[in-house]
Amino acid sequence: MTGGETDEVNIEEETEITKEISEKKLKDRKVSWAKLRRVDSLNLEAGRVSMNANHHSKMGWSVTLSLAFQSIGIVYGDIGTSPLYVYASTFTDGIKSNDDILGVLSLIIYTIVLIPMLKYVFIVLWANDNGNGGAFALYSLICRYLKVSLAPNQQPEDMELSNYKLEIPSSQQKRAYKLKHKIENSHFARILLLLLAIMGTAMVIGDGILTPSISVLSAVSGISTSLGQDAVVGITVAILVGLFSMQRFGTDKVGTLFAPIILVWFTFIGGIGLYNLFKHDIGVLRAFNPKYIVDYFKRNGKEGWLSLGGVFLCITGSEAMFADLGHFSVRAIQISFSFVTFPAILTAYIGQAAYLRKFPDKVGNTFYDSIPDPLYWPTFVVAIGAAIIASQAMISGAFSIISQALSLGCFPRVRVVHTSTKHQGQVYIPEINYMFMIGCIIVCVAFKTTEKISHAYGIAVIGDMMITTTLVSLIMLVIWKKSLWMVILFFLVFGITEFLYLSSQITKFTAGGYFPIVLATVLTMVMGIWHYVHKERYMFELKNKVSTEYLKELANNTDVHRVPGIGLLYSELVQGIPPIFPHFIASVPSIHSVVVFVSIKTIPVSRVALEERFLFRQVEPREYRIFRCVVRHGYSDVLGDPLEFESQLMQNLKGFIQQENFMLEVNDGTNTNNVTTSEQLVAPTSTNESDQREDDSAKELKTRSNNSSSRIIPSLGVSRVSSDSIRSLPGSATKSSNFYAPIFQGPEEEIKFIDKAMERGVVYMIGEAEVVAHPNSSILNKIVVNYAYSFLRKNFRQAEQSIAIPHRRLLKVGMTYEL
Repeated sequence: MTGGETDEVNIEEETEITKEISEKKLKDRKVSWAKLRRVDSLNLEAGRVSMNANHHSKMGWSVTLSLAFQSIGIVYGDIGTSPLYVYASTFTDGIKSNDDILGVLSLIIYTIVLIPMLKYVFIVLWANDNGNGGAFALYSLICRYLKVSLAPNQQPEDMELSNYKLEIPSSQQKRAYKLKHKIENSHFARILLLLLAIMGTAMVIGDGILTPSISVLSAVSGISTSLGQDAVVGITVAILVGLFSMQRFGTDKVGTLFAPIILVWFTFIGGIGLYNLFKHDIGVLRAFNPKYIVDYFKRNGKEGWLSLGGVFLCITGSEAMFADLGHFSVRAIQISFSFVTFPAILTAYIGQAAYLRKFPDKVGNTFYDSIPDPLYWPTFVVAIGAAIIASQAMISGAFSIISQALSLGCFPRVRVVHTSTKHQGQVYIPEINYMFMIGCIIVCVAFKTTEKISHAYGIAVIGDMMITTTLVSLIMLVIWKKSLWMVILFFLVFGITEFLYLSSQITKFTAGGYFPIVLATVLTMVMGIWHYVHKERYMFELKNKVSTEYLKELANNTDVHRVPGIGLLYSELVQGIPPIFPHFIASVPSIHSVVVFVSIKTIPVSRVALEERFLFRQVEPREYRIFRCVVRHGYSDVLGDPLEFESQLMQNLKGFIQQENFMLEVNDGTNTNNVTTSEQLVAPTSTNESDQREDDSAKELKTRSNNSSSRIIPSLGVSRVSSDSIRSLPGSATKSSNFYAPIFQGPEEEIKFIDKAMERGVVYMIGEAEVVAHPNSSILNKIVVNYAYSFLRKNFRQAEQSIAIPHRRLLKVGMTYEL
């Protein structure tokens, strides 16, 4: 069968699925429960959840204008402080011709109009993921529509979530679905998409280090003539230390006065720009004619092309509009940029150009030299405040995007502190904060001047912009299903423009441009290695998951006892019983009277409603009282306090028991096999091999050949047992000698049994898996797994620290995985 025929078959299959869904919806009110083909045991509950309020919902103008005002202080600090250093970074060798000033001004005008205004404000902002922006938000959005996630943990139930918002497939849009299936079936394309998201994140992190350095140094440089450059660097370092020390208080508290300060800053630079325009040379308005751009390149040739690196700095911070979108709304950003930021910075550049036409020798410190004497010190003070705010915005954005990467398994475990009860996206990461501070200090001391830092700064920003252009083009083609010519026009116009700027920036590699490239490469390797091993661990557990036959053998094992209490065994596996379970039984031959396999799974959406967060299944036979629970959360969700999480889990378990008993009563006497058990729930992307293993016996786990690509090697058993846990283990006076618990007739008795088990205590169990490379694997795999991943794992947080498990009730069992 050819590729085209395969695509047609896939489209026909999706159309048939669509018809089935539509027919089921039409028959829901006509058929009985017994005749329904049940896919999700939470269908009733999911149906009760209304669409959550999101950034696409309508809001009043008063709210929109309020958000627009707030966004001025959070979003535009970086792009608003660019007038401090753009002309100095462009004319590094001085101004040779007064007409060059008109050419550069024309470039600045149309660069601002094209990239931040047209691309970001009116196109990219709409490519948000339920109101959230950034590289990983784009990747998450793509993963929701295309099956491109490398870890096969997708479940059909995920599409029932309120925030999923998938369209019903249509056979009329064949081009989009052909491309969709080609990408899904291409392993290279899936890796490339993940790599783009990781690289975009790495560029933002680099931006988070360079923005504070160049912004604060530029602001403080206003006193360089009186104190000297070394003193300026020292003052900058002191301000940076204070800035990063305040991060622990959170953006919400630190930024209380952000909007008024930036608004004052925009008033100052706009007013000074108008003053210079009318006093020195109103003729610079001719720069709105793009002919001056052509003349500029004709006059300067290669030097004009190299100067694009400095011109590009006028739009640094544009990506912050998209990265910080989660705090505001699309309309609010559009209003604040169009009516406040855009006219203010444009007037500032025009005024500086008018000043330079009269004083071309002052290009080295244009901004401060062009300020009227009475306004010098007020502007200097406001400039420092604006520079700190610009730094704060990018630091907060970097924290947010690292938090997203962490949730999607693409970053080593770090502590994420949510600093605001009003804004869920505002986070603080202590480890990253101090790394940023050290990085900023090194950059300032090493480069010393804004001109040298600008060589490195531009590459980080343009790299992130090019990745955004690529991902949004794919979204336009596959998800928005726009005209092919419209997508090509978008990609070529913005892609070529950004490539020209990148080509100019890359020539400054040896002058400092190497810094963001080296930094992005290291970060990409770190995130790539972590995600690779994370995915391989998941595939290992998927291939070695335990079948229900193992539980039947376990029930006949007289050496295994049930003890009072509830055991929560954590695992990343969402499609069966993890291989750590038989190893746990072998180490501690006891099992709690109620066992729940808990899988905390990040869904490719920003938030999951609390009513939809817990997905339960009961492992058959029911008298085992063993459950599986997938805890679904978005990358912006907060898991909360462990006691609160435990209470929510238990309440949802009781609700599931009531609903399951209702389903059994409905199906009684008709077809009890309609009830979906945990082992019938498999991901649609699972391989045939993993599906077949559902019916394998437990003996296969013990007799797996050593020639397999993955092996389990038992370790020394229990690595940590708390005093509270020991009371529930064998040797307690309350242990039961029978594997089966008493069977009750009805949900009330079952819930009472759960309550009694809770009174005896809840014990958390975690498999402490040591990951090593298989002896027969390649040298590269051994280096990645045995050394690189091992180093990251030892120097970052452990699993129980990242999900806040109470240590007094923690039981860890060691294993070794060979990948």
